[in-house]
Amino acid sequence: MFKRATNIRSGFRLLHTRVPLTRGGRNHRAVLVSSGVVAGSLLWYSQSKPTVIYNDIVVEIQEAPSKKSLEAPLQDPDTLYSLVWGSNKSSTLLLDEAGSEAIRTPGVAKWLEGVALRDLALHQDHAACIDAKGDVYQWGRGHFGSESHSRPHLTLRNKNIIQVQLTKSRLFALSASGRIYCMEVDASKQELRPGAPTPSSYPWWSTGWFWGEDENVDFVEIKVQQGQKERFKSISAGENHLLALTSSGHAFAHPLNAHANAYGQLGFRKFQVPHPKYRLEELLQVHLVPKSLVGKVESFGDEDAAEWKTDDTIRFCPFVFEIPSLKGVSIAQIAAGARTSFARTGDGRVLGWGANEYGQIGLGANATLETITVPSEVNLWRTVSPRVSSRCIDVSAGGDLTSFMVEYSEGVASPTVDILMCGNGQWGGLGNNIFSNAQGTPMRARGLGTLTEYDESRKTMVPILPRAISVSPTGHVLMTLDTSAGKNQGRDLYVWGKNHDSELGNGKKSSLPAPTTLSAGEERIMLYEKRGVKVMDLQGRVWGRVNVEQKALAGYNSSIVYWKIQN
Repeated sequence: MFKRATNIRSGFRLLHTRVPLTRGGRNHRAVLVSSGVVAGSLLWYSQSKPTVIYNDIVVEIQEAPSKKSLEAPLQDPDTLYSLVWGSNKSSTLLLDEAGSEAIRTPGVAKWLEGVALRDLALHQDHAACIDAKGDVYQWGRGHFGSESHSRPHLTLRNKNIIQVQLTKSRLFALSASGRIYCMEVDASKQELRPGAPTPSSYPWWSTGWFWGEDENVDFVEIKVQQGQKERFKSISAGENHLLALTSSGHAFAHPLNAHANAYGQLGFRKFQVPHPKYRLEELLQVHLVPKSLVGKVESFGDEDAAEWKTDDTIRFCPFVFEIPSLKGVSIAQIAAGARTSFARTGDGRVLGWGANEYGQIGLGANATLETITVPSEVNLWRTVSPRVSSRCIDVSAGGDLTSFMVEYSEGVASPTVDILMCGNGQWGGLGNNIFSNAQGTPMRARGLGTLTEYDESRKTMVPILPRAISVSPTGHVLMTLDTSAGKNQGRDLYVWGKNHDSELGNGKKSSLPAPTTLSAGEERIMLYEKRGVKVMDLQGRVWGRVNVEQKALAGYNSSIVYWKIQN
């Protein structure tokens, strides 16, 4: 995977002697020679044998704490290793090595050795993943509390999960059958109350009891209102809202709490929650009005509505609702920032709505509204010639920063791809070599759209295209380049943005305002693909042989490169 530079720690130490130095010619030279011989002997002895050197001043030698999980692996083609770096304050990277000290350079997470995952998500103080079997595991202080832990905790099982998303208090999981499940993050809140029915026995939960899949953890299934038949294929979570996309291209939104629409990020105002005084079948009609319109969140329609405002639980709202202004629009991708929402259409156009005080929606310098309550188109081709055809092929959002991957084509020439960034670039996350805390017009990340390589099969120079990009909620960015020989020779990993907790992995803590390749020692870190590799689930059992590739993920002040099972 990579070759770590050897860290050579000096075994030298200061020697002290009481032999006086005189000016007596031969005697003086003899003393110097004898002192040099003694010093040389002691130095040789101190490095050849790890014992204490007794001298006039006794210095206690403290060995550096051992971090076996960070040891560089051998180049074993049959073993999968995952790399981690950045903040590990809440044990989200290395489960058994919590501490305030950040992991400053990429190291190996041995608890993921030989493991390939379907998906993984990192939050500020907790994390979750889906193993090869499709079961959900959670870990971190936000999940376990103050208890120490050396292994992730199996929570949601036998649901064939393919995607997981995290918020501060919730976990959302999407199954291969298109169902959305919601769980508490805190392990103590996942326990079923004594005598309470299992989740599958509720009428709006799944029928797991029929298949013998009753659980011992509490969860709910988020469904479409009024019995609509929809199969979801992807989800994306912000701070207080969730976006969901169906296989038919319909976009839905789900409120997590009473703050879910404070910036208009839901795309609608009216929804239904369980009535606080009656059974679950009784629903209460409420409105969440964006702050920009009334200055506060208000509810209408029932005098008891105030009771649900503090009800921040998984049963706050049992439904997802189709975004009214996007009905009839075929959506290919959805993406959620902290307080913003995006939808990409099949023909490469992008619509955005929600918070915009940093210009994170990308509507341009003239759009000075801090809240956009109606999905509005993002103009990504302001400076493009009319002869050039352009379309957006990917949107990624995190916190108050947004990236757009835009493809340009002209005539018979090979298409090129640029990364456009907008939003809060206070720590260099815009990638344009400028530190700016507000950027409303999407700008090119420096140097990525001009990279080329020689293609042996075509005997010509071709552009190097970005393969994937991950934007952290805290301000740093990881991007993978897709070279023509990337499957065999590896793909470059570029990093930029905030680096206060060494989340860029370069051993420093100064932020970078422009994309830079990540290296380990003298060699660049390359991401690879493997075919027919034996993988294990997180129970240590061999699951089978599958095709896998390395994926870079930017979390909260942390980063990870893990092996992902290819679809």
